[in-house]
Amino acid sequence: MKKSTSFDCSLKVLSLRDHSEAELRRKLKEKGYAGEEIDQTVARLNELSYLDDLRFARSFASSSVRNGRGYGSRLKMELTRRGVAADIVAQVLGELAQEYSEAELLRELVARRYAGFDAETATDKEKRKVVGYLQRKGFPLSAIFREFKGHGYD
Repeated sequence: MKKSTSFDCSLKVLSLRDHSEAELRRKLKEKGYAGEEIDQTVARLNELSYLDDLRFARSFASSSVRNGRGYGSRLKMELTRRGVAADIVAQVLGELAQEYSEAELLRELVARRYAGFDAETATDKEKRKVVGYLQRKGFPLSAIFREFKGHGYD
């Protein structure tokens, strides 16, 4: 049986979901493909637009925001961990800031995760729990407090 080429392997990987170039390179290396073959494959995939870090970052970021998995610093960390270049990360985060209201995302996330949360009646422990959760999702503390004060949470 003939061993599949790195190009064939890449097509299988990319058919499941979009990947960053760094992720794909790592996967191909783990499967035992040589560096030169990986370089040629990645160049061809870029040429065919099957591999595009900007498209990947936009898709990943948009999905993360819509599904409440991350925003801001959390998203920056996740994209960087996936090998997306800093300039692309900055561009995508800027686009997200234009597209989504940070305050609206905070309200939606609190309503979804902590239905009925009211900072006026919540204990300090409950408030810390909600604030900690939102910080782990990547929202800055200043935005969290601003939102809580602006909507009677605090």
